[in-house]
Amino acid sequence: MVPERRGLTPSQTVGPFLHVGLPWPDGPHVVPEGTPGAVWITGTVYDGDGVPIPDAVVETWQADPEGRFDHPDDPRGSARSQVEGFRGFGRCPTDEDGRYAVHTVRPGSLPCPDGSTEAPHVNVSVLGRGLLDRVVTRIYFPGDDANHTDPVLCAVPEERRHTLIAAPDGDGFRFDIWLQGDRETVFFAL
Repeated sequence: MVPERRGLTPSQTVGPFLHVGLPWPDGPHVVPEGTPGAVWITGTVYDGDGVPIPDAVVETWQADPEGRFDHPDDPRGSARSQVEGFRGFGRCPTDEDGRYAVHTVRPGSLPCPDGSTEAPHVNVSVLGRGLLDRVVTRIYFPGDDANHTDPVLCAVPEERRHTLIAAPDGDGFRFDIWLQGDRETVFFAL
């Protein structure tokens, strides 16, 4: 007897359970309140129609101000940050208006295997309803000379690079994330 062939099981999206299972109280704090030089990166996550998404999660991962990771996968070796309480990781659910905020310090440049350097940046993952997988992007900082030679940023068409550069916003930065549409943020395939 030959078993009957069935179709593929439909994929599931990554939401809306995110607000139940992923947040934790200190999630948006990559560094503690009161850390010298700390900034808030704030923004809104939008769908393709420009409607804020109230049930997404924004995760960040970054190097410390010296461009180091306290992680065994850092090719230079794991190094504890000189910034007290630096975690390198943040997670913030969006609120009812699609807004998120991450409290952090500006990262340092990272060395590339070929001897060049990557400009200071924050890696970002977004999870939310309607997404079958997370989407991944980067936040670069305005006015940083290293942006002109960063190998990842330079690989993005020039007319789209602005979607990866945060805007100054008071004492911090604003970085809106557009999941689709004419203003879509550049996302990377990993």
